[in-house]
Amino acid sequence: MPRKAKVERKTEETNIRVELNLDGTGKAAIETGIGFFDHMLNALSRHSLIDLKITAKGDLEVDEHHTVEDVGICIGQALTKAMGDKSGIQRFGWACCPMDESLTRVAIDLSGRPHFVWNFPMNLLSIGSFHTETIPEFFQGLAIGSAMTLHIDLIRGRNLHHAVESLYKSFAKALQHALAVNPGNPSVPSTKGTLK
Repeated sequence: MPRKAKVERKTEETNIRVELNLDGTGKAAIETGIGFFDHMLNALSRHSLIDLKITAKGDLEVDEHHTVEDVGICIGQALTKAMGDKSGIQRFGWACCPMDESLTRVAIDLSGRPHFVWNFPMNLLSIGSFHTETIPEFFQGLAIGSAMTLHIDLIRGRNLHHAVESLYKSFAKALQHALAVNPGNPSVPSTKGTLK
């Protein structure tokens, strides 16, 4: 069965549409109106091999917060739909991806229990015009929307751009690993028999 999903979310603050294919090749078409965020979502798609199409219109005249958070929620909900009952997936994924002097670690459990741990001891101010304080809001929304346990740790870094890009790439590779199908075990990877 194809692992694809579409999610639409319309509020007074945002209008978002997400389409994804978990068994893609990393093709992305991203339009959020936020240049750096689009760049990170393209990296997420490319390095996870998830085909990702996102259109988002948000109240950017206020700030980026609502758009970034709601895109995270929608990606999470689309992941939940596309995974179905999670039969045959690896379930766990982890990755450390360096970018120059920066190194991040991401660990994922597609457990059906949303939990988010953020250990990123770096001042989140801005990269260009992008307010980086919205980054944990994106990942928290994604973790809740997909009911995943998500741990994010900055191991080291000096340059904020490098650290954030390392984070998105680490998340992409951890997610790719967690979503991978285990051909030797087509059952739901849980002693409970369910991941809901």
